[in-house]
Amino acid sequence: MANVKEIKNRIKSVRDTKKITSAMYLIASTKMRKAKSDLDRTKPYFKALYKEISRVFSCANVSESEYFYSDRNEFDDSNPCAILVVTADKGLAGAYNNNIINLTRDILGRHNNSKLYVVGEYGRQYFSRNHIQYENEFLYTCQNPNMERAREICEEILIPYNNGEVDRIFIVYTDMKNSMSQEATAIQLLPIHVSEFKGKYSGKNDFEYLPNPIDVLNGLIPDYISGYIYSALVDSFCCEQNARMQAMNSANRNADNILLDLYVKYNRVRQAMITQEITEVSAGARAMRKKHKKEAAIK
Repeated sequence: MANVKEIKNRIKSVRDTKKITSAMYLIASTKMRKAKSDLDRTKPYFKALYKEISRVFSCANVSESEYFYSDRNEFDDSNPCAILVVTADKGLAGAYNNNIINLTRDILGRHNNSKLYVVGEYGRQYFSRNHIQYENEFLYTCQNPNMERAREICEEILIPYNNGEVDRIFIVYTDMKNSMSQEATAIQLLPIHVSEFKGKYSGKNDFEYLPNPIDVLNGLIPDYISGYIYSALVDSFCCEQNARMQAMNSANRNADNILLDLYVKYNRVRQAMITQEITEVSAGARAMRKKHKKEAAIK
């Protein structure tokens, strides 16, 4: 059994660790609230953009656009696709990163020669360590998601699509269902199914689109995709912070349980030491009495 000093050192170590996990919990909660606030401020712009795309869509023959498809189109899973993977730059977030990695590997297994684009240091290290080739990396984007970075990512992943090198673009990220539930999900960014915009605009359309509606629509779609990527980055960032909060909260509870066990052990060891000291004193007193009796008998 450990002695008192070892147990006291262990208690101090657990307390220090708990201070760190508690601080990380508070930091994660602050970052998540800020990210949600930033996303809420940009929603009016994207709602207006969606409305304008729906307006143009209502008078355009989308069969001429490479960015849309209907139910008559079928995709061959053996064709290469582009995959944008959004991971975290740091760990200590439970299974957040592993869920994204596992889902990405499933998609890579179904699509041969796919082009991989990685957001986050964790994903970059994983794919490099496992010798999985990727086209480009976007580091430290998920810690500070903004529209500028989202547009850069959009321009990069649109290159192989516009050149005909891939027939689809996927984004793999974590979607927050609610404060207690989040799920790794894969969404097809391009091409867009016609049902996304068909019949969504019911007002009058008196605009004249130059040079033609299709060109205008094709010019708006990259902005729409940039907005989706930005919202996915912010959503992933919120999920990361939420996962970290849950992990730190679990660590705090485990620390409390460990401290409780250590306090019990500490008290037991102290009681054992006190009992041993009392026993030794009693034995010494008993030995002295016997000695005195012997001396008195001799006299």
